[in-house]
Amino acid sequence: MNEKKTSDPSANDPHLPGVGRIAGIDFGTVRIGVSITDPNQILASPHDNYDRSSPAQDLVYFQNLASQESIMGWVVGLPIHTDGNESQKSGEAREFGRWLSGGTGLPVAFFDERYTSSFANEILKSGNLSRKKKKKRLDMIASQIMLSAFLESSRNSSSHDLAD
Repeated sequence: MNEKKTSDPSANDPHLPGVGRIAGIDFGTVRIGVSITDPNQILASPHDNYDRSSPAQDLVYFQNLASQESIMGWVVGLPIHTDGNESQKSGEAREFGRWLSGGTGLPVAFFDERYTSSFANEILKSGNLSRKKKKKRLDMIASQIMLSAFLESSRNSSSHDLAD
């Protein structure tokens, strides 16, 4: 495994605009959870679960999302081990972030997404949803949790981990 100690993945990016909608991405190889902030970057709301198709169709989806929702930048969640080391999935998420930035022309920051799926599961358990409905909502709720944490940390920090 190509694990490395991350340079603070929870730090914020000065290249992301301070005003305008930002989309949070819970990266997956099959499904991607998407959340979006309000224009003032105060609240994050779940938006969509996107089932991946092909690189060309995926790019069309993200370009359309950016255009239709006036997205100014992306925050891609990094799956970090509890000891702070990056995993193989972290590398895949970073590669996806570079692809996303290149394809949309928008800046990308990375943010530690540890425990977001666990928190999302706990939230969904409290609802009266079928297992199928819970599974359908999990990734976008995890994305919302990650993006909310990113927004909170941006109020307390001034540096992000950028896509290369």
